[in-house]
Amino acid sequence: MRNDASFIELRARERARALLDDGSYRELLDPFEGIMSPWLAPQGVIPQSDDGMVVARGTLNGQPAVVIAIEGTFQGGSMGEVSGAKMAAALELAAEDNRNGTPTQAVLCLETGGVRLQEANLGLAAIADIHAAIVDLRRYTPVIGIIAGTVGCFGGMSIAAALCSYLIVTREARLGLNGPQVIEQEAGIEEYDSRDRPFIWSMTGGEIRYASGLVDALVSDGVNAVKTAMNDFIAKGVPAQHRSDKYADFLPRLSNFDTRQQADTAIIKQLFAREEK
Repeated sequence: MRNDASFIELRARERARALLDDGSYRELLDPFEGIMSPWLAPQGVIPQSDDGMVVARGTLNGQPAVVIAIEGTFQGGSMGEVSGAKMAAALELAAEDNRNGTPTQAVLCLETGGVRLQEANLGLAAIADIHAAIVDLRRYTPVIGIIAGTVGCFGGMSIAAALCSYLIVTREARLGLNGPQVIEQEAGIEEYDSRDRPFIWSMTGGEIRYASGLVDALVSDGVNAVKTAMNDFIAKGVPAQHRSDKYADFLPRLSNFDTRQQADTAIIKQLFAREEK
C-alpha cells in the first residue's frame, strides 16, 4: 500500500493493518472465529462474523500495540453487545499489560453512530465498559483516537472519543454527541436540517472541531498524514491534563451561551477559542 493512499477509503481491517508496523498485524477474534451478534438475525438483520469490530495486535515503532477499528459500513459502525465487549476487553488487556510491565500502546479508529438500536441496553452497557477501560488505560499510555470519515463519531462513542488522550481528524470527519437526524427529529428542521451538508460540517466537521480545541490534530486524508500525527502523539506520552479533566474551563463557556440564537462557525470559534500557548 502506498503511504499517500486515502485513509478514508480503507475498510476497518485495512486501516488497522496500515497503522501497525509492516508484518506485525495479528487479528484477535477474526471473522473465522464467527463471533457475531445473536440479536440481529431474530430481528431480520443480517449479522457479520466479526460484528464490525476489528481488534489487531502488533507493534508501533517496534513497541507492543493494539489497534481497534470499527467497521463503519456495517450497521453504521453501531455498537452492540459483542462488538462492544471486544473493544472493552482489548483495552482492559492493554491496561493489564502495562500494569505487568509490558508497555502497550492503543489506537482507536472510530467510525460509529453510537449504540446499535437493535441491542439498546446491551450496547449502552458495553459503551460504558469502553469508557471505563479508556480512563484506566490512559493513565499508562496515551490512547489515541482517529476519526477520518465517512460515518463520523456520534452517540456514546463520541464520549469515548472525548476521553482519548489525543484525537486526530480529517476535514471529512464529524464528531458530535447527537447525530444530525436525531437533532432534527427532536428539535425540528428549523433548528437543524440534516440534509444541509455544508451546515452540518460547519457545526461538527473536523475543521471546526479542531478550531474549537476539541481535537488535537487536523490532517489531510492520507495514510502517511494519519500515521505521522499518530506517531507524534505517541512520542508526546500521556498529557499532563486530559481534555475531559478541563470541565472547569468548558462548563462556564457553555453556561454563558445564549441558546436562543442559532450557532454558526464564527460563534463556535469564539465560544471555544483556543488558548494561546
